[in-house]
Amino acid sequence: MAFLKSLLTLFSKKSSTYTDLEQQINYTFSDYAYLCQAFTHRSVSPDPKYNYERLEFLGDAVIDIIISDELMKEFPEGDEGILTQKRSALVQRSFLASMGSILKLLDHFNVEPSVNLQNEKVADKQLSNLFESLIGAMYLDGGMKPTRKLVLSTIWSNRREAWKIVNYKGQLIEFCHAKNIDNPKFLITNVSGPDHQKMFEVHVKIGKDMFPSGVGMEKKSAEQSAAQHALESLQP
Repeated sequence: MAFLKSLLTLFSKKSSTYTDLEQQINYTFSDYAYLCQAFTHRSVSPDPKYNYERLEFLGDAVIDIIISDELMKEFPEGDEGILTQKRSALVQRSFLASMGSILKLLDHFNVEPSVNLQNEKVADKQLSNLFESLIGAMYLDGGMKPTRKLVLSTIWSNRREAWKIVNYKGQLIEFCHAKNIDNPKFLITNVSGPDHQKMFEVHVKIGKDMFPSGVGMEKKSAEQSAAQHALESLQP
Protein backbone atom coordinates (compact mmCIF):
# COMPACT_ATOMS: atom_id res chain seq x y z
CA MET A 1 0.00 0.00 0.00
CA ALA A 2 2.83 2.40 0.86
CA PHE A 3 4.46 1.68 -2.49
CA LEU A 4 1.24 2.38 -4.40
CA LYS A 5 0.70 5.62 -2.45
CA SER A 6 4.20 6.86 -3.24
CA LEU A 7 3.72 5.95 -6.90
CA LEU A 8 0.44 7.85 -7.10
CA THR A 9 2.12 10.84 -5.47
CA LEU A 10 4.86 10.70 -8.08
CA PHE A 11 2.28 10.67 -10.85
CA SER A 12 0.27 13.56 -9.45
CA LYS A 13 3.14 16.04 -9.06
CA LYS A 14 5.73 17.41 -11.39
CA SER A 15 9.22 16.23 -10.58
CA SER A 16 11.90 18.90 -10.78
CA THR A 17 14.02 16.46 -12.77
CA TYR A 18 11.71 16.97 -15.76
CA THR A 19 12.12 20.75 -15.99
CA ASP A 20 15.30 20.55 -18.05
CA LEU A 21 13.75 17.94 -20.30
CA GLU A 22 10.70 20.10 -20.99
CA GLN A 23 12.95 23.00 -21.88
CA GLN A 24 14.95 20.76 -24.18
CA ILE A 25 11.92 19.45 -26.06
CA ASN A 26 10.24 22.87 -25.96
CA TYR A 27 7.04 21.50 -24.50
CA THR A 28 5.37 21.73 -21.08
CA PHE A 29 3.12 18.87 -20.07
CA SER A 30 -0.37 19.66 -18.83
CA ASP A 31 -0.82 16.23 -17.24
CA TYR A 32 2.39 15.10 -15.55
CA ALA A 33 1.00 11.62 -15.06
CA TYR A 34 1.82 10.98 -18.73
CA LEU A 35 5.38 12.22 -18.27
CA CYS A 36 5.97 10.13 -15.16
CA GLN A 37 4.50 7.06 -16.80
CA ALA A 38 6.74 7.56 -19.84
CA PHE A 39 9.82 7.23 -17.64
CA THR A 40 8.69 4.43 -15.33
CA HIS A 41 10.09 0.96 -16.00
CA ARG A 42 8.09 -2.19 -15.29
CA SER A 43 10.66 -3.10 -12.61
CA VAL A 44 9.20 -0.20 -10.61
CA SER A 45 5.59 -0.89 -11.52
CA PRO A 46 4.48 -4.04 -13.37
CA ASP A 47 1.00 -2.51 -13.73
CA PRO A 48 0.68 -1.40 -17.41
CA LYS A 49 -1.25 1.70 -16.28
CA TYR A 50 1.87 3.00 -14.54
CA ASN A 51 4.85 1.90 -16.67
CA TYR A 52 6.01 3.07 -20.09
CA GLU A 53 5.11 0.04 -22.20
CA ARG A 54 1.68 1.22 -23.40
CA LEU A 55 3.07 4.67 -24.24
CA GLU A 56 5.98 3.03 -26.06
CA PHE A 57 3.47 1.06 -28.16
CA LEU A 58 1.59 4.26 -29.03
CA GLY A 59 4.75 6.26 -29.68
CA ASP A 60 6.00 3.67 -32.15
CA ALA A 61 2.82 4.07 -34.21
CA VAL A 62 2.87 7.88 -34.03
CA ILE A 63 6.49 8.01 -35.20
CA ASP A 64 5.63 5.75 -38.14
CA ILE A 65 2.80 8.07 -39.22
CA ILE A 66 4.88 11.25 -38.99
CA ILE A 67 7.93 9.78 -40.72
CA SER A 68 5.82 8.15 -43.45
CA ASP A 69 4.13 11.49 -44.14
CA GLU A 70 7.49 13.29 -44.42
CA LEU A 71 8.91 10.59 -46.69
CA MET A 72 5.95 10.94 -49.05
CA LYS A 73 6.82 14.63 -49.38
CA GLU A 74 10.58 14.09 -49.63
CA PHE A 75 10.29 11.39 -52.32
CA PRO A 76 7.21 12.23 -54.42
CA GLU A 77 8.29 9.71 -57.06
CA GLY A 78 9.49 7.11 -54.57
CA ASP A 79 8.04 3.62 -54.72
CA GLU A 80 7.01 1.52 -51.74
CA GLY A 81 10.41 -0.19 -51.62
CA ILE A 82 12.34 3.06 -51.32
CA LEU A 83 9.93 4.54 -48.78
CA THR A 84 10.02 1.39 -46.64
CA GLN A 85 13.81 1.26 -46.77
CA LYS A 86 14.15 4.92 -45.75
CA ARG A 87 11.62 4.59 -42.94
CA SER A 88 13.21 1.40 -41.60
CA ALA A 89 16.50 3.22 -41.18
CA LEU A 90 14.82 6.01 -39.21
CA VAL A 91 12.81 3.84 -36.84
CA GLN A 92 15.39 1.14 -36.12
CA ARG A 93 16.19 0.69 -32.44
CA SER A 94 19.80 1.86 -32.64
CA PHE A 95 18.87 5.15 -34.30
CA LEU A 96 16.01 5.86 -31.88
CA ALA A 97 18.44 5.09 -29.05
CA SER A 98 20.78 7.78 -30.39
CA MET A 99 17.88 10.25 -30.33
CA GLY A 100 17.16 9.25 -26.73
CA SER A 101 20.83 9.73 -25.90
CA ILE A 102 20.81 13.26 -27.36
CA LEU A 103 17.90 14.11 -25.05
CA LYS A 104 19.65 12.35 -22.11
CA LEU A 105 16.49 10.39 -21.35
CA LEU A 106 18.22 7.95 -19.00
CA ASP A 107 18.76 10.87 -16.60
CA HIS A 108 15.02 10.83 -15.93
CA PHE A 109 14.50 7.06 -15.89
CA ASN A 110 12.65 5.56 -12.92
CA VAL A 111 14.08 2.02 -12.85
CA GLU A 112 15.28 -0.55 -10.34
CA PRO A 113 19.06 -1.15 -9.99
CA SER A 114 18.52 -4.73 -11.17
CA VAL A 115 18.28 -3.33 -14.72
CA ASN A 116 21.94 -3.00 -15.70
CA LEU A 117 22.18 0.28 -17.58
CA GLN A 118 25.97 -0.05 -17.64
CA ASN A 119 25.47 -2.71 -20.29
CA GLU A 120 25.47 -0.88 -23.63
CA LYS A 121 22.85 -3.13 -25.24
CA VAL A 122 20.51 -2.75 -22.27
CA ALA A 123 21.02 1.02 -22.20
CA ASP A 124 20.37 1.35 -25.93
CA LYS A 125 17.20 -0.71 -25.67
CA GLN A 126 15.92 1.47 -22.84
CA LEU A 127 16.87 4.70 -24.63
CA SER A 128 14.89 3.57 -27.66
CA ASN A 129 11.92 2.57 -25.52
CA LEU A 130 12.00 5.85 -23.60
CA PHE A 131 12.09 7.91 -26.77
CA GLU A 132 9.02 6.11 -28.11
CA SER A 133 7.20 6.39 -24.78
CA LEU A 134 7.98 10.12 -24.61
CA ILE A 135 6.45 10.55 -28.07
CA GLY A 136 3.38 8.60 -26.95
CA ALA A 137 3.05 10.72 -23.82
CA MET A 138 3.34 13.98 -25.78
CA TYR A 139 0.72 12.80 -28.25
CA LEU A 140 -1.79 12.02 -25.50
CA ASP A 141 -1.04 15.23 -23.62
CA GLY A 142 -0.86 17.74 -26.46
CA GLY A 143 -1.89 16.07 -29.68
CA MET A 144 -0.09 15.74 -32.99
CA LYS A 145 1.25 19.30 -33.43
CA PRO A 146 3.88 19.38 -30.63
CA THR A 147 4.65 15.70 -31.13
CA ARG A 148 5.35 16.27 -34.79
CA LYS A 149 7.69 19.15 -33.95
CA LEU A 150 9.76 16.91 -31.68
CA VAL A 151 9.96 14.09 -34.23
CA LEU A 152 11.02 16.54 -36.93
CA SER A 153 13.65 18.20 -34.73
CA THR A 154 15.16 14.86 -33.72
CA ILE A 155 14.62 11.94 -36.08
CA TRP A 156 13.90 13.86 -39.25
CA SER A 157 16.62 16.47 -38.87
CA ASN A 158 19.17 13.64 -38.50
CA ARG A 159 17.79 11.49 -41.31
CA ARG A 160 20.83 11.80 -43.57
CA GLU A 161 23.03 10.27 -40.88
CA ALA A 162 20.64 7.37 -40.43
CA TRP A 163 20.53 6.71 -44.16
CA LYS A 164 24.33 6.62 -44.31
CA ILE A 165 24.53 4.05 -41.54
CA VAL A 166 22.16 1.35 -42.79
CA ASN A 167 23.57 -1.01 -45.40
CA TYR A 168 21.29 -4.03 -45.57
CA LYS A 169 23.27 -5.61 -48.39
CA GLY A 170 26.46 -5.47 -46.34
CA GLN A 171 24.64 -6.76 -43.26
CA LEU A 172 23.26 -9.71 -45.23
CA ILE A 173 26.70 -10.63 -46.56
CA GLU A 174 28.14 -10.45 -43.03
CA PHE A 175 25.27 -12.58 -41.71
CA CYS A 176 25.94 -15.27 -44.33
CA HIS A 177 29.64 -15.29 -43.48
CA ALA A 178 28.92 -15.53 -39.76
CA LYS A 179 26.48 -18.43 -40.28
CA ASN A 180 28.80 -20.21 -42.73
CA ILE A 181 26.21 -20.28 -45.49
CA ASP A 182 26.41 -19.43 -49.19
CA ASN A 183 26.95 -15.81 -50.19
CA PRO A 184 23.76 -14.05 -51.32
CA LYS A 185 23.19 -13.60 -55.04
CA PHE A 186 21.24 -10.53 -56.18
CA LEU A 187 19.19 -11.34 -59.27
CA ILE A 188 17.37 -8.74 -61.34
CA THR A 189 14.11 -10.52 -62.15
CA ASN A 190 12.21 -7.69 -63.78
CA VAL A 191 12.72 -4.19 -65.20
CA SER A 192 9.65 -2.19 -66.11
CA GLY A 193 8.60 1.36 -66.93
CA PRO A 194 9.87 3.96 -69.40
CA ASP A 195 13.57 4.81 -69.69
CA HIS A 196 13.26 7.91 -67.52
CA GLN A 197 11.43 6.06 -64.75
CA LYS A 198 12.54 2.45 -64.73
CA MET A 199 11.48 0.12 -61.95
CA PHE A 200 13.88 -2.65 -60.89
CA GLU A 201 12.81 -5.84 -59.13
CA VAL A 202 15.55 -7.84 -57.41
CA HIS A 203 15.44 -11.20 -55.65
CA VAL A 204 18.03 -12.51 -53.21
CA LYS A 205 19.03 -16.14 -53.60
CA ILE A 206 21.04 -17.92 -50.92
CA GLY A 207 21.83 -21.50 -51.84
CA LYS A 208 18.53 -22.94 -53.06
CA ASP A 209 16.41 -20.44 -51.12
CA MET A 210 14.80 -17.46 -52.84
CA PHE A 211 13.58 -14.56 -50.70
CA PRO A 212 10.87 -11.90 -51.27
CA SER A 213 11.75 -9.35 -53.91
CA GLY A 214 12.82 -5.78 -53.41
CA VAL A 215 11.86 -3.00 -55.80
CA GLY A 216 13.32 0.40 -56.50
CA MET A 217 13.85 3.07 -59.12
CA GLU A 218 17.57 2.24 -59.01
CA LYS A 219 19.26 -1.13 -59.01
CA LYS A 220 21.06 -0.31 -55.73
CA SER A 221 17.88 0.66 -53.89
CA ALA A 222 16.16 -2.51 -55.11
CA GLU A 223 19.10 -4.59 -53.89
CA GLN A 224 19.00 -2.89 -50.48
CA SER A 225 15.27 -3.54 -50.21
CA ALA A 226 15.70 -7.20 -51.21
CA ALA A 227 18.55 -7.62 -48.72
CA GLN A 228 16.37 -6.15 -45.98
CA HIS A 229 13.58 -8.64 -46.74
CA ALA A 230 16.06 -11.52 -46.70
CA LEU A 231 17.44 -10.40 -43.32
CA GLU A 232 13.91 -10.14 -41.90
CA SER A 233 13.21 -13.69 -43.07
CA LEU A 234 16.47 -15.03 -41.65
CA GLN A 235 16.26 -13.04 -38.41
CA PRO A 236 12.53 -12.95 -37.54
